Parts: sequence; structure tokens; C-alpha cells
Amino acid sequence: MEQTKILVVDDDREIVGAIAALLELEGYTVLRAYDGLEALDALHTHDVQLMILDVMMPRMDGLSATMQIRKEKNVPILLLSAKTEDADKIAGLAIGADDYITKPYNPMELVARVKAMLRRYLALGTLAGAPARENVVTLGGLSLDLDEKQLTVDGAPVRLTATEYRIVALLMQNPGRVYNAEEIYERVWNEPGFSVENTVMVHIRRIREKIEINPKNPKYLKVVWGLGYKMEKAQ
Repeated sequence: MEQTKILVVDDDREIVGAIAALLELEGYTVLRAYDGLEALDALHTHDVQLMILDVMMPRMDGLSATMQIRKEKNVPILLLSAKTEDADKIAGLAIGADDYITKPYNPMELVARVKAMLRRYLALGTLAGAPARENVVTLGGLSLDLDEKQLTVDGAPVRLTATEYRIVALLMQNPGRVYNAEEIYERVWNEPGFSVENTVMVHIRRIREKIEINPKNPKYLKVVWGLGYKMEKAQ
């Protein structure tokens, strides 16, 4: 298979160079950009499997770029920023980022997160190279094609990020079962879940916004207060 391409975007060229060198040692092909507009151009001309995107940049910042990217692509996005407040992390996740790491970053942690995100992404779509199979989970008006990795609501396709898809797949394949935030995080992110309620909550909110866009739509994804989240057929 063609070598995995990672796009690294930061207005600090030294940071881009350092991350690129780190990832190239792992065997990845690294593309470079220095602001959000350059990142969008790179995505339109290259087949990219993952992005590392700085938040604070000139011309177009990372959050604005993420919003633009999510209008047409589901490529995994790892936000990189010096900001450490939970509110900033939640803002990044809320607009479509898949994960968040702060500067100064631990190189080993960065590589581990990249590998975990790529494992999830490459296992989801056609990149996995699996032959098409008839494998569909339905829950009322929701239909999840596990081969095509496509969710539809009353027949209309819904665009999900890789992380959102894995959450939906977990919950739809286990209807009625309540998962707490730590369980969801460990199953979806494949990492131990400690103090992850906000991260999971943001992704749950994004999913609900996508599948319950009409106020009259049934509520499939439900919060069990104090316990966790579940999906079940609406009454």
C-alpha cells in the first residue's frame, strides 16, 4: 500500500521540522504547511491520512481550518497548541478535531497518538482494503453499514468523523447498554480513560447534533445521568 501521508501544519517552521523528522523516522511521508490556507491547499492536492494542526496561526488559524475541512473531509485531525485550559480543548473537539495535544509535547506521546489515530482511521474505510459485505445494523430510523462505514438517518447519509463513527458503532451494536465515559474512551481511543468525561461528552453532543437535527426526530442517543450513555430504538 502507498506510504501513509501525514500533513503537519504550524507557523513555526522549527516545530514543523522537528515533528516531520520524528514521523519520518517512523516511516511516514510528511507534508508541510505553515498556515490554515496552505493546509487546505495541501488537502486538495494530496491524499492525506492524518493532520497535525496548530491552533494559533496567521491568515487562517487551526480552528477555522478544522471547520472548513470538516465540511468535506473526515481525515483525522490532531490539534496542537500551547493552550492548556479545558475550554480550549473542548472548543477544538466540538468543531471536529479528533484529539488534542498541548505544547510542549512529549515526542513519544505524539507518536503514540498518531499511531493510534491511524490504526482507527485505516481500519474504518476503504483503506483497509476489505471486500464489501452485507453487514448493516439498524435501530429505528438509524442504519449503520459496517462495510461502507456509513450512517444514515431515515435514509439520508450522515457524515461522521472516524471517532464519531466508532462511538456510534459501539453503541448501536449494543443497544440499550449503558457505557460510562471511561468505557467509551477505552474502547474507541484504545487508551486508558482518566478524567475523559468532557472529551467524550463533546463527541456525544456532536453525534446528537448530526442525527437529531430535526426537533421532531426520535432521540436515539440518550444520556443516563450519573451513569453514561446508550443508544436504543425510540419509543
